[in-house]
Amino acid sequence: MMITTANTIHHDQRSFPSLRRMLILSGFLMWALQLHPQDTLSGLLSRYNTRSIPYISVQELAMPKTKAMVLDAREEKEFNVSHIKHAIHVGYESFNLDSVQRLLPDKNADIVVYCSIGIRSEAIAEVLKKGGYTHVKNLYGGIFEWKNHNFPVYNLEHKETDSIHIYSNEWRSWLKKGIKVYD
Repeated sequence: MMITTANTIHHDQRSFPSLRRMLILSGFLMWALQLHPQDTLSGLLSRYNTRSIPYISVQELAMPKTKAMVLDAREEKEFNVSHIKHAIHVGYESFNLDSVQRLLPDKNADIVVYCSIGIRSEAIAEVLKKGGYTHVKNLYGGIFEWKNHNFPVYNLEHKETDSIHIYSNEWRSWLKKGIKVYD
């Protein structure tokens, strides 16, 4: 047999609104996280990319055993500030599949495409795939993630630099290390 006192009832009534507030707050936080998945790199890439091209991590690309042609899908002014060593500039707005096919006639070559964070590079990699290239990957997080992991970038004089063109002010927060350049 349970005996309920006025004190217990009063305490239960006070805790119910507190519990309700906690549930509402928890629900709001879960809703807010679902609305803003771009707060993580993975969420941002999921928002813009279809994953039609497999990713390669910056760590894997940096390994000596990884032999791939590296294509830079950023604009020329971005490439001129800095790029991954031995990368070939193919551009985004100025991308030309015929030029790439002349440069890389082997459709089975390993190719890694990058841009600032991995969105434009997926689009260029899709064009390469449709053009018959069979081993194309997208650099996860692009040159920003490359620099964020302390891998070197080089300027037009082939000298190591800390400068990275950020493409737009919207993307500046994704570059955690290096000097942000924007014109």
